[in-house]
Amino acid sequence: MTSATRAAVPLLDLEAQYRPLRDDILAAIARVCDSHRFIMGPDVEALERELAAGLQAGEGIAVSSGTDALLAVLMALGIGPGDEVITSTYSFFATAGSIVRVGATPVLVDIDPATCNLDPAAVNAAVTARTRAIMPVHLYGLCADMDPILAAAAQAGVPVIEDACQAIGATYKGRQAGSMGTAACFSFFPSKNLGAFGDAGLVTTRDPRLAQEIRLLRNHGAEPKYFHKRIGGNFRMDSLQAAVLRVKLPHLARWTAMRRENAARYEALFAAAGLVGQVALPITPSACGHIFNQYVVRVPDRDRVKAFMTERGIGTEIYYPVPFHLQECFARLGYARGEFPQAEAAADTTLALPIYGELTAGQQEAVVAAMRDALAA
Repeated sequence: MTSATRAAVPLLDLEAQYRPLRDDILAAIARVCDSHRFIMGPDVEALERELAAGLQAGEGIAVSSGTDALLAVLMALGIGPGDEVITSTYSFFATAGSIVRVGATPVLVDIDPATCNLDPAAVNAAVTARTRAIMPVHLYGLCADMDPILAAAAQAGVPVIEDACQAIGATYKGRQAGSMGTAACFSFFPSKNLGAFGDAGLVTTRDPRLAQEIRLLRNHGAEPKYFHKRIGGNFRMDSLQAAVLRVKLPHLARWTAMRRENAARYEALFAAAGLVGQVALPITPSACGHIFNQYVVRVPDRDRVKAFMTERGIGTEIYYPVPFHLQECFARLGYARGEFPQAEAAADTTLALPIYGELTAGQQEAVVAAMRDALAA
């Protein structure tokens, strides 16, 4: 480790990605501005086709955010009061929040401590006569163990909704995230591997009738205009976001490869620093292709380590400090501390490190040096 390891390293550097694409992005934005087609329109339709083809997932329906993608799918499936949806207790809030917003009950399950994805055995045990869907989360860019989840859903006769908001381009046994369930939801929040210049999302499905229902719901359930068969929402994608995403999409595979290279470099650097026994690095099961939307390690005394690294100028984040079953707004679900020990342990020990594609070897050395010093302090 050199003196360069004292350099500040941000958790994410969107400017580094933007600079080489600036002219193309500004040209795309100008094209939309000149067209005055600001909501939906040709760029949105083209993006839907391009993403659906790349994800090998049937049809793509562009929506306003990953959260609205989850909500629209639940609405389209008719899930509501009295229904249960099985999902992980450890994810971004929208996973469980969308279930509650349609009036259904999230039935939470614990996670696999090795991957932080939901435990398939716990899913199977949680199925009841009221189960209307199973919603696995592909957390951090790693697919959940889908085959046993799909088998549990088939036995129960319920759909699988993939929360793939962090996992565009991830694979499971050669299948793309978003191509395995009844429907799947993606987010293009700016920090994602494929990020817009604001909120945007996508639903994928191989069911043409479900796709049509989601298209109806994203526009207030109106077809034709001003005639409403159902109460939907305003889930439409802005044309400006679609235009930006279309510029970025051809670069996604390269950016994913860069993240994987950085993950491999972290493994080598942590090993060289003698930290592998103290820092639990993320694993990639042999059946999976990880896209490293986040690079999450597990460390003892996490909060102290995070504070030390912040002082050193290293950007880190905690995904996620409070599992759903301990969130105040879900207290009525009746869960108690200790019910999901693996998720609670993850909430206390996980720490995300910088992993963006443009991260340099020198910056990664700085991250590992700060971690080494934090653990030795």
